[in-house]
Amino acid sequence: MQVTHPLFDLTGRVALVTGAAQGMGRSMAIALAEAGADVMICDLNESSLQATAAHIQGLGRRAVPVVCDITVVEQIRAMFAQLDREFGRIDILGNVAGPGKLAMPEDLDLKDMEAVLYGLLVARFCSCQEAGRRMLAAGKGSIINISSIGGVTALGRGNFPYSVGMGGVAQMTRELSTEWSGRGVRVNAILPAQVMNPGLEDRIKADPGLEAMFLRGIPIGRLGRPDDIKGLAIFLASDASAWITGAIIPMDGGNLAQNAGGTAGPRKA
Repeated sequence: MQVTHPLFDLTGRVALVTGAAQGMGRSMAIALAEAGADVMICDLNESSLQATAAHIQGLGRRAVPVVCDITVVEQIRAMFAQLDREFGRIDILGNVAGPGKLAMPEDLDLKDMEAVLYGLLVARFCSCQEAGRRMLAAGKGSIINISSIGGVTALGRGNFPYSVGMGGVAQMTRELSTEWSGRGVRVNAILPAQVMNPGLEDRIKADPGLEAMFLRGIPIGRLGRPDDIKGLAIFLASDASAWITGAIIPMDGGNLAQNAGGTAGPRKA
């Protein structure tokens, strides 16, 4: 017999998830639907976005796909206006998608730095603001920001603009939680380590030693999978986390717990 605790039930709630065509955005959107929520999903990859919507609809939930560039404020606002027309409410925001740029700090073009910071901070804040205004009016809601382990520790390897931006996302989460939680809107952040996606797969293929380097810092012994976000997303979206806000939660296989000079213990065969 399958047993599901009612605290995790999202039936009747509406979520908006960005970056839902693939990776963690897709997994988060599907997880929220599996827990009962209807969803608006957005991405620039229309064909894969439609595939995510079809999967969610196959679960018996409503899914509204929207092609949206989440680095363009005008498109974000238009998407929320469509959300109002389609659903008339929002209970959960999954702020997943965001830009990045690999470049050594001494070579980084300031325009690239500005673009990454704008996409990760200004545009993401716009999504938080649009959702927050609606949630504050309703007196309840949950915002889940995706930051990174690179937002609280240094990654090196040319991740400078991404890490600085993700550090801002972590602090934005703390500030919004402090401002809004007393009025019913919880704001939390998830910090993934290396989670497999097409871009990371391409980097690993191009650099055969990269995966082994990552794994030296992950005691659990494997890279992340997009579906690893499912349980945490449902938890933070649901009443199961009713007294959790402003939390910056690692999803990293033990990366942040391990000292840089530490050695992981034996692993399962």
